[in-house]
Amino acid sequence: MKLEFHGAARTVTGSMHLLTVNGARILMECGLYQGRRAESTARNRELPFDASEIDIVVLSHAHIDHSGNIPSLVKHGFNGNIFVTPGTRDLASIMLRDSAYIQEADAQYLNKKRRKKGLPPIEPLYTGEDAARSLEHFVSINYGRAFFLAPGVTLTFYDAGHILGSAMVALDVEEDGQRRRLLFTGDLGRPDAPLLRDPVIPPDVDILITESTYGNRLHEATEERMNRLRDIVNEVCGRGGKVVIPAFSVGRTQGVVYALHQLIDSKQIPPLPVFVDSPLSVNATEVFLLHPECYDKETLSFLTDTKSRSPFSFESIRYVREVAQSKAINTMEGPAIILSASGMCETGRILHHLKHNVGDQRNAVLIVGWQAPHTLGRRLVEKEKEVRIFGEVYKRRADVHVLNGFSAHADRDELLDWFDRTNDHIEHVFVVHGDEEASLALAEALTGRGVPNVLVPERGQQVEI
Repeated sequence: MKLEFHGAARTVTGSMHLLTVNGARILMECGLYQGRRAESTARNRELPFDASEIDIVVLSHAHIDHSGNIPSLVKHGFNGNIFVTPGTRDLASIMLRDSAYIQEADAQYLNKKRRKKGLPPIEPLYTGEDAARSLEHFVSINYGRAFFLAPGVTLTFYDAGHILGSAMVALDVEEDGQRRRLLFTGDLGRPDAPLLRDPVIPPDVDILITESTYGNRLHEATEERMNRLRDIVNEVCGRGGKVVIPAFSVGRTQGVVYALHQLIDSKQIPPLPVFVDSPLSVNATEVFLLHPECYDKETLSFLTDTKSRSPFSFESIRYVREVAQSKAINTMEGPAIILSASGMCETGRILHHLKHNVGDQRNAVLIVGWQAPHTLGRRLVEKEKEVRIFGEVYKRRADVHVLNGFSAHADRDELLDWFDRTNDHIEHVFVVHGDEEASLALAEALTGRGVPNVLVPERGQQVEI
């Protein structure tokens, strides 16, 4: 078999790994690369292979850095099946169409500027029609159901506990009379994360492709995370300010809302207004409600004890779709909590809320997820005194707090603990989906555990096994 690493190699975004075995070309993930605009545009438009020669796509979960370039793949000639879990299929349906809307809106905005300069228009990366067409290729398979994928290759999904529908991809391969199991973690969740079940321990793994987003860092414990959230909200509320939370629409938003629900229900914070201001977040939350079979025991127990029909519904929460309602939030007086997308503060309504609130010292910005280099979110994490929003410079007077405990990614110790329980006879490990420093640190720790072949591949690197 041959592995080619075309994305999320020594970086976190643009996940894309190609397996060639028994003549079949199986693509694991087809994500959008996110970073500097010019580089992102070039990498997302120019696929590193002929799309028409890919036979099968297997998708671990719906996050855009894993799924977001599937419409381009189909647009450029891919005509095979895309295998997913039911939860991923439902989330991808809304996320890919939302991504297409952003692609079209960005192209429209840039073309206005290009017309003024006498430059030819640019095409969006893909359109809503492209996104809808790509969904016709999706085939849903439940966790734990072995499925014939290609000659000598069987697919089984295992619950990764990262977001709704997230899966580890196990490929049982028979080639040249030899049988081996390749496991791709996708993004691995945390054992004590809210809402979702813990990651499964798949058996009999020979070859591992593992993520490493937090391969050199640790998260707060659950109790510490909840206590810090409580203290930040009470402090800001006490001075009449607003807590602005940039949050990814899928997974992170629902986790934070559930935590606020618990704190309000236990009277640890006042029932102040909570606004979820992102159409995609609202749609994603509705998808979460369709899949209670993915909830963990703690969440099901909380719903029973509080007689709540939903982890995401309580008296003071408001879900916002309309633009007029979104604008009205920023004219409100008094304390409030505002969750909005995008999670890295690069697009979407969060930019408007930051514009109106970042300059007020009564307010706070709460960062609850990893922030890529060169994004506004990263600049906020680094507490720059001035930030640029919509091309204008604003003084940052609001506090900035970082709660990595809300991350849906396993940290260093959780990754290693999961590996130790999986590692019966792993012969090869490929460390991907992490900044270079994080990936190399995790690789060093795995080598120290006696794994004979650990590699942090470069983008475009090919490996024969």
